[in-house]
Amino acid sequence: MEQLDFIINILGIRDKNIIFLDYLDAGTHKEIIAKLDYPAPMCLDCQGQMAKFDFQKEFKIPYLECAVYKTLIRLRKRRFRCKVYGKMAVAETSLVKKNHQISTIVNHKITQKLIEKVSMTAITETLLVSTSTVIHNFKEFELKSDLNHLPEHMSWDEYCFKKGKMSFIAQDYDTRKIVAILDRRTQATIRNHLLHYSRQVRCRVKVITIDMFSPYYDIAKKLFSNAKIVLDRFHIVQHLNRAMNHVCIQIMNQFDRRLHEYKALKRYWKPIQQDSRKLSDKRFYQPTFRSHLTNKKVLEKLLSYSQELRQHYNLYQLLLFHFQEKQTEHFFSLIEETISSVNPIFQTLFKTFLKDKDKIMNALELPHSNTKIEATINLIKVIKRNAFSFRNFDNFKTRILIVLNIKKGRTNLVLSRL
Repeated sequence: MEQLDFIINILGIRDKNIIFLDYLDAGTHKEIIAKLDYPAPMCLDCQGQMAKFDFQKEFKIPYLECAVYKTLIRLRKRRFRCKVYGKMAVAETSLVKKNHQISTIVNHKITQKLIEKVSMTAITETLLVSTSTVIHNFKEFELKSDLNHLPEHMSWDEYCFKKGKMSFIAQDYDTRKIVAILDRRTQATIRNHLLHYSRQVRCRVKVITIDMFSPYYDIAKKLFSNAKIVLDRFHIVQHLNRAMNHVCIQIMNQFDRRLHEYKALKRYWKPIQQDSRKLSDKRFYQPTFRSHLTNKKVLEKLLSYSQELRQHYNLYQLLLFHFQEKQTEHFFSLIEETISSVNPIFQTLFKTFLKDKDKIMNALELPHSNTKIEATINLIKVIKRNAFSFRNFDNFKTRILIVLNIKKGRTNLVLSRL
């Protein structure tokens, strides 16, 4: 009995009407045999005194872990019978809701687990409940969007729901709270959703950070007249890197594949992409050159193969320097001066930059970027991977909002008793 009392104290069961009878070790889990009994209450219909009747059959109530073992309570409830009408009533307890077989504390634990980045199957295995029980708790979440509020600083991006199907996401830049999740990123889908917000609410938005996906431009200009559009700095640098890489490949393909120049350009492409100020001075053995060289020496040898490569590399490094130092005037003046004489790959890129000049200037002047929303998308990928993907977009959307929008600090944590 001492061991039984010890386990009951650990589980924290405080209902004095539950009488614990025995304790069984089933190997894989622990079982506690108990009954629920108390004096007969008044009848709700005739207000007369009811009489004690028999006990119901055993209810198997899953409970939280105890000493790393799953715990199961086998509870028998007392039934009461009305002397006048003959109606039956069943004893009630705070341990489990009326007409339920899942304990209240386990339901709280399921809710807590749903807020975490854990799959539903893992929840069912941990808490000894069925998948339908977890889904039932999942469906009880009511998530409504506030159409009377939009954040002053918003971030827009997209993520992959299914293969070849991109979905739209909007997030509050300051609080990281998700504002909207849409199943498509088309202009019509985004516009129809944002038009649910009144013009007065949309005019409060001051900054919108986006990547270089062009359909976002028109929507932001038309619906958010007071907002500054900021291009993500990472995507601007990424376009510069890609342009430099394509030029390098184009020059490399001018050489025969058997030549040393072709092999060197194919192997050592990273020093060309890297910022020249960050090149290492350490010497390493370079198999292609059969000698110990620093990255700076390797780069010098690569640039000596082609004058065109050297010119574009110097231009690329100068643009990177002006961009990182946020020298807007020097950045665009250099583009305007060299656009007619550079490789067609760089010409296409420069035309894009000049077309989006105001957005790039905002990116250099303002501190906002898409860094935070990219971190959120990474968390969404974790949720998707843990669940082995989702077939239903609404369920996927609900799970994302539960995990990322509900603050854990506002929920009463139900800890497993280990």
